[in-house]
Amino acid sequence: MSRVVIVGAGIVGVSTALWLQRDGHEVTVIDRGAPGDGTSYGNAGVLASCSIVPVTGPGLVKKAPGMLLDRNQPLFLKWGYLPKLMPWLRKYLAHANAEDARRIANGLAQIVPDSVNEHMEIARGTPAERFIAMSDYNFGYRDLAHFKGDAFGWSIRRDHGMSWDVLEGQWVRKYDPALGEAIGCLVRVGNHGHIKDPGAYVKALAAEAEARGARFIRGEATDVLRENGAVTGVRVGGETVPCDKFVLATGVWSGPLAKALGIDVPLETERGYHIELIEPSVMPSAPLMVASGKFVATPMEGRLRCAGIVEFGGLDAAPSRRPFQLLEEQVKKALPGLTFKDKREWMGHRPATADSLPLIGEVDGIKGAFLGFGHHHIGLTSGPKTGRLLAQLIAGRAPNIDISMFAPSRFASRPAK
Repeated sequence: MSRVVIVGAGIVGVSTALWLQRDGHEVTVIDRGAPGDGTSYGNAGVLASCSIVPVTGPGLVKKAPGMLLDRNQPLFLKWGYLPKLMPWLRKYLAHANAEDARRIANGLAQIVPDSVNEHMEIARGTPAERFIAMSDYNFGYRDLAHFKGDAFGWSIRRDHGMSWDVLEGQWVRKYDPALGEAIGCLVRVGNHGHIKDPGAYVKALAAEAEARGARFIRGEATDVLRENGAVTGVRVGGETVPCDKFVLATGVWSGPLAKALGIDVPLETERGYHIELIEPSVMPSAPLMVASGKFVATPMEGRLRCAGIVEFGGLDAAPSRRPFQLLEEQVKKALPGLTFKDKREWMGHRPATADSLPLIGEVDGIKGAFLGFGHHHIGLTSGPKTGRLLAQLIAGRAPNIDISMFAPSRFASRPAK
């Protein structure tokens, strides 16, 4: 049995804790906030098993400038942040081609398509189980031509064995009467699921880990202690928490500790927004990705969460007003009969690596140091699978899938001391 310290109490960190406990390890989880209060709280809630296509597809370099200059497009930039963003952005856009998009999709296909089963397994027999709902995942387009404009991404999904139905015109409304005329083509992908309250779900999983003996510490981890090339402890505040193994899973805030371990990952925050419409008069029948607005409307307990938008502006800037306004405008177009009692707003940070792939694995040259972060838009979807993989690696068991594309060594900057 090992003593394992996990930094990060989101879906990846908590899932890792639960899988480690099933193997008999002693677990401590450190986070600046409460479990499930960060990015894991504010996501769209979809278990998006078909989401293997990266944003960096062919044509992005040409489209992005026009999107940034159009306040009705779902891409925003705080222009004063551009000089700091540029080194990451150059690396990110270098992958915006068909060959790299297919390569990235091949990697994501190792951790995404079985997400519903992974969530069911991590939550089975716990109070968290009630938050998981089986559902379709629908993509709403203006018309068939709009859908065909995304042919590259759908061809990647087809190559990986995924299938779907395409509905047009009156059949869209027959399937889901809540949808308006702005959605003239609906792509229905079956065998998906969603989480009815992501924050409460992660908290319930964390409570299960605590009930099984996990220790949760509220504080900021500032250093990973090592002797003779092996992890010995984690410094948090004035305390040193001794351990044999260490897992870094704190999303976009993982950069400094990763760099201290010799991994200089190009990592940025994709600032994501959501609005929650309380007691809505109508709900979509299943999570709906509105392609024109790049947001997802997900039915949740007592509310409709509409989440999406990408903004680059760093970790410290306050939320912008226009993304919230655009979300509400797009929601009203997609669901024209919608009224609601109240509205809540949120902005959070998706951890975006420059090559659109997370880091999952052990740090070369440091025995017992493992990384699990950088999941972009699929953190909730792939969190339990990532946790399972990390637990297998910590136990010395070889995963039955190829995880070489996620190796932290691809960003190694220097031998760690």
